[in-house]
Amino acid sequence: MHDFLGSGCATLIGSMPQKDRASAIDLILRAVPQIPVWPQLPFYPSEGMMVQYLEGLPGLSGLEEAGVVNSSAPEFDGQILTFYEQFLEVSEGALKLEQSSFGLGEQTGRTFRRFIQSLKEAATAPRAVKGQVTGPFTLLCGLKDQNGRALIYDERFQDIVPKLLGLKARWQIEILGQFNVPVIIFLDEPGLAGFGSSALITVSAELVERLLSEVVEAVHSAGGLAGVHVCANTDWQLAFNSHFDIINFDSYGYFDKFALYEKEYFDFIGRGSNVAWGVIPTSEPDLLRTETAQSLVSRWRAQVERLAAAGGLSLSQVLSHSLFTPSCGCGSLTEAQAARVIELLDGFCAIIGKEG
Repeated sequence: MHDFLGSGCATLIGSMPQKDRASAIDLILRAVPQIPVWPQLPFYPSEGMMVQYLEGLPGLSGLEEAGVVNSSAPEFDGQILTFYEQFLEVSEGALKLEQSSFGLGEQTGRTFRRFIQSLKEAATAPRAVKGQVTGPFTLLCGLKDQNGRALIYDERFQDIVPKLLGLKARWQIEILGQFNVPVIIFLDEPGLAGFGSSALITVSAELVERLLSEVVEAVHSAGGLAGVHVCANTDWQLAFNSHFDIINFDSYGYFDKFALYEKEYFDFIGRGSNVAWGVIPTSEPDLLRTETAQSLVSRWRAQVERLAAAGGLSLSQVLSHSLFTPSCGCGSLTEAQAARVIELLDGFCAIIGKEG
């Protein structure tokens, strides 16, 4: 196990509601100084969940803001050729990643770069830093071609998208690596909640695992740690099979579903991996008024004690492989609600730290 993880460290999922970049970053550095994360601010169109990671993707034609990629344009084949040429040049070291089209651009990376500058000036050094990319399954399901067909059904994009996201993860790792602490990259995969539904019935588990594993391998090859965030229920076998170092889920709302995979969980932490428990509810703002840090600790302890007992583990053993987060990002909340999420998370970790 990596010694900066576990024992109740906290981090955030990424999205925040602020309009002001400096205030969002300052809040994060105060709230989760051990594992700070650069914030995505969906107030800015260029930092939308999918749009932020599309630069370098063949087929972009100005329609991508509506989730459409044009694969019928005359220049599309040339764009694919350019993509693979640059991919190979970067992979072989002939082209520096920062000189390619695979990083975050001037607009999409503005908050990221502001975070880097603020972290350089921070009074306290972090134990790790966290970034994120949209997961390949979510991106492929969310983007459509000019005929309205999801890209998950296009074999060309099944190959291109994980390579693109792997390079965007590597770009972050190279820059965040200047702080000489471990770099964690989460794959944000809300789309996995729809895996197995009638709309995606023909998408196989093998394809999903291949997509995830390719990005994970890119993260590992760049020296980073790979996590996955799913903000609802899914087939958790997909995550356990895809070589992640951290699995993050909404334990407040979906603990019982996750606990069905108890054997896989015990094997997972037995390999030194970690679970990031999403203990602060974000999907129902009313809960932020009624829950307290103590009530959330009591809820989590009751859940995990049952799980630990099934594997013959103590609560302290579970805690040593645990991180804590909100159940999802705060981007859809008000600034006051986001502040309450952070207040509850801070109080939760303070109690856990004292109780052990």
